[in-house]
Amino acid sequence: MHPNDQTIFALSTGLLPSAIAIVRVSGAQAGEVVRALVGERPPPRVARTTVIRDRSGEPIDEAVVLWFPAPASATGEDIAEFHIHGGRAVLAALTSVLSSFDDVRPAEPGEFTRRAFENGKLDLTEAEGLDDLIHADTEMQRRQAMRQLGGLLGDRARQWRAQIIEAAALIEAGIDFSDEGDVQGDLMAPALRKIAELHSEIAEVLAAESKGERLRDGLVVAIAGAPNVGKSTLLNRLASREVAIVSPYAGTTRDVIEVHLDLGGYPVTLIDTAGIRDSDDPVEQEGIRRALARAAEADLVLWLDDGRGDAAPASPGGTVWEVRTKVDLLGEDVTGSSFRISAETGLGVASLIAAVQQFAADYFGKAEAGLITRQRHREMLQHAAQMLQCSIVPGLAPELVAEELRLAARALGRLLGRVDVEDVLGEIFGRFCIGK
Repeated sequence: MHPNDQTIFALSTGLLPSAIAIVRVSGAQAGEVVRALVGERPPPRVARTTVIRDRSGEPIDEAVVLWFPAPASATGEDIAEFHIHGGRAVLAALTSVLSSFDDVRPAEPGEFTRRAFENGKLDLTEAEGLDDLIHADTEMQRRQAMRQLGGLLGDRARQWRAQIIEAAALIEAGIDFSDEGDVQGDLMAPALRKIAELHSEIAEVLAAESKGERLRDGLVVAIAGAPNVGKSTLLNRLASREVAIVSPYAGTTRDVIEVHLDLGGYPVTLIDTAGIRDSDDPVEQEGIRRALARAAEADLVLWLDDGRGDAAPASPGGTVWEVRTKVDLLGEDVTGSSFRISAETGLGVASLIAAVQQFAADYFGKAEAGLITRQRHREMLQHAAQMLQCSIVPGLAPELVAEELRLAARALGRLLGRVDVEDVLGEIFGRFCIGK
């Protein structure tokens, strides 16, 4: 039997031991598995407490069993769920019995979701939204993922595709009935108007200043400056733990250290870099080179200066804030200033954190409401918009207009995962955990 036709099973909950563990079974053999283990299937979508037994009749566990017959299930196939006690021995006994059935095997990563996609339970943008939801670390990432899972982009793309197909049908009807006098012109005009409107709508989505794609990865903030200005001390204070080694000796930090934080619901990656100075040490030189490279790529650079007056390097794309450090040693007043701090005592750090949080909020704006959240989305929409633009070139033959519209509809079909996407399915679903 082909692997796609086999029944699959997997643990769908977290690490053991735990109070409860859920094992899901999906496929044509799910009903037989339930009957063999508990005697009879419970009513659909009704939880039933029963004893699970192995194939010799030996009890394995007292559990809750649920039955979801196709097609009204998460995968579109017959699904059974066994809610067992979360002990390792219990799970081992149950999985051993499941593996003993013909054409029943452990699931691959993301295989439950892939089957849901292949059975029309969700499109590819919704599957990607589910993946983003699983990997969401902050509130804003969760919101964005939920909107995508709910069809934010998929619904719009289906509407656009249906309108393109409708316009193409009008044009092709004009071609088919070209011998009927004015029929072709009567059909072409409204079709071209509709195409122009669709092109403008998609182009507006592409042009919108949405940081949805970046919200998935997070804002990058680099902490830079000369040696011993307090970079590692500030990183440790912002992270609320000892992440970087702090010492009075120049050149202690030689490589880039990254810490991922949640600031007000926004994902932020903090980078502690090597102290920037002239050095003959080749290892430290490499650290300084990497520090300058990461600072140049960062969205925000916190340039720390303890009073020596070292100038901040020019940043090609990001913003640079100059932060005066060690003000506790100088007895300077930090009241009302966000960028005069003591990383050692925490003086002024709260104001700096609040400023970074506001920077993140301004940077991402309404990112969680943006339609585009992945580079793949952007590429498919750009291709569709390009084809629509080509189709409305004045004087273009109706046959060529129809072909451009076919290509535009195909691009939106690829976005939704309905045509010619085998090359991306493995990459997308392979990111999921086993059991999802």
